[in-house]
Amino acid sequence: MSTALSIYSSRYVANKALFAFMGNAFRILGPEGNLRFYVKQKAFKLKEEITVFGDEKQSDAILGIQARGIGDFSGTYDVSDKKSGEKVGALKREGLKSMLRDEWTILDTAGANMGKVQEDSGGMALLRRFLPIIPQSFKVWVGDQEVGSIKQRFNPFQVVYDVDLEAAGGKLDPRLGVAAVVLLLAIEGRQGK
Repeated sequence: MSTALSIYSSRYVANKALFAFMGNAFRILGPEGNLRFYVKQKAFKLKEEITVFGDEKQSDAILGIQARGIGDFSGTYDVSDKKSGEKVGALKREGLKSMLRDEWTILDTAGANMGKVQEDSGGMALLRRFLPIIPQSFKVWVGDQEVGSIKQRFNPFQVVYDVDLEAAGGKLDPRLGVAAVVLLLAIEGRQGK
């Protein structure tokens, strides 16, 4: 990996800024509470392109997340390392499945299915569609092994996720883990859940 591994960890707190003029802002904090990643998402873009920075000045580009098509119902998002240009993998939103239970497929650099990020339970997911104040919870899988969780805190004013990818070890590129969190904040958060 070309990007310094020291910026990645297995635990994060990710949040979506309460107010952002002309777009959204996301901050992903490390276990010590320091800023690790920052995203300023532009509003009104037909083809989603997200740059993940290491600072709020947006001078240190770390990751690129690029939609392959227009719209995000069943979109696939390629993830690349901005420093080396290396393709890291991709995340594909399972649009039809996500109508009832949010699900993303994790793809390796060759485009093969290697895992998924899935809302915790079908029953709770369905209940959340009618009561959006119930926090979302996701499980992260590589193959048939659960390697992490992304849990939303109850907060009616701000979207905050506690991210735990401790069990992922070498099974999941940490850059894909960060990209998954960014996409949950950007895409699933857009749906008012």
